[in-house]
Amino acid sequence: MNEHPEPRASDPSGQPDHDALHSARTEHLPTRDASGPAADGGTAPVTERLEVLPAADAPTHGASAPAAPTIGTSGPAASAPSSTTPATGPGPEAPRPVEVRRGEMAGRGDDPSATPRAETTRTSAGYVIEDGPDGPGPAPYVTVVLPCYNEGAHVLKEIDRISRVLEESELTYELLCIDDASTDDTLEVLRDAQVAYPHVRVLPFRRNGGSGTARRIGTQQSRGEIVVWTDADMTYENERIPELVRILRDDITYDQVVGARTTEEGTHKWARVPAKWLIRKIAEWLTKTRIPDLNSGLRAFRREVSLPYLRLLPAGFSCVTTITIAFLSNQHDIKYVETSYAKRAGVSKFHFVSDAYRYILQVLRMVMYFEPLKVLMPPALWMIAIGFVKAVVDMVRHPFYFPASTVLLVVSGIMIASLALLSDLVVRSRDGV
Repeated sequence: MNEHPEPRASDPSGQPDHDALHSARTEHLPTRDASGPAADGGTAPVTERLEVLPAADAPTHGASAPAAPTIGTSGPAASAPSSTTPATGPGPEAPRPVEVRRGEMAGRGDDPSATPRAETTRTSAGYVIEDGPDGPGPAPYVTVVLPCYNEGAHVLKEIDRISRVLEESELTYELLCIDDASTDDTLEVLRDAQVAYPHVRVLPFRRNGGSGTARRIGTQQSRGEIVVWTDADMTYENERIPELVRILRDDITYDQVVGARTTEEGTHKWARVPAKWLIRKIAEWLTKTRIPDLNSGLRAFRREVSLPYLRLLPAGFSCVTTITIAFLSNQHDIKYVETSYAKRAGVSKFHFVSDAYRYILQVLRMVMYFEPLKVLMPPALWMIAIGFVKAVVDMVRHPFYFPASTVLLVVSGIMIASLALLSDLVVRSRDGV
């Protein structure tokens, strides 16, 4: 084995030249070549050129240079005599393996042939909203909340109608479609619509919550300053949505605009017309306001004004009645615009007996919430008055004798009146809505 004496180098001052020593040591370092057998008959390993890395802290002149660390290697070439074998540089990076995804993961992730899927956004309230491939985009001025339950046969027509009229207007918008755990292909239709209609956002429910629940959550998760409620059954004139929004935009004195229907085309028409008339008259008497259409599903309102009242909305259809009474009871003006009403597409989800009962109950509940004296005090006063009149009659007929019915009328009236006063006190002392 040939030995290479280590050359000595010095600068004119007699001090060792460390740069020259570094170059000399690097020049005599061995290399390993895999192109053929080694010169001494051994098996040559893979080519690897060893390079000396510059020291982090070079010694000053006059100090001896520290010995470089020795790297041990396997094979015949590892027996190089140099005692100052330098550190090796990083080797070539190994190629990344190709990941093949199967089953539910097929077509996702890094697959270049996969169809772009909708992006999902988890809101602060914990709801997952599906957006189109381009994402949700900037916050719009209008949010249209569209509850959908088993509307797969015609919901795409409704989306096209709403999107077309808003695209032709000067308004920025988003269409928030809420699938209320439909049992048909409504959810698939909504997801497919996101490709052609980039403003469509989908909020799917796993459990059916009702029209009121869908509208309440949709309003809470909306990003627009103006929120529009409508139905997906082709009944309302959704072409007039921009008109309703412009009224709110141009006249700040109104907080809600309602499309008042001039005809009734729903199921059980013979019973719905008188029932709605009676409920509407009760609401007008309690709110002291004329209400052309109490439960119209087409309306636009200011989101900021509606937020305190959303928690009052019931799960069913009477949510539209609730939002109307809530606004009127708190001096928020409502403007009514006449609109037509077409026969619905698909099967109606309205049940006359149960829904009519809930309508009446909800009207009384809402007025009790805001003005309990209007509900409780009139019957209390009537009972007390009738009890006193009956007591006078009983006194004339039977001196100093009062039947149990007379006492019951007076006591019941006093108890209801006390409850009315107590309820009013609770309402007056309530912080907020």
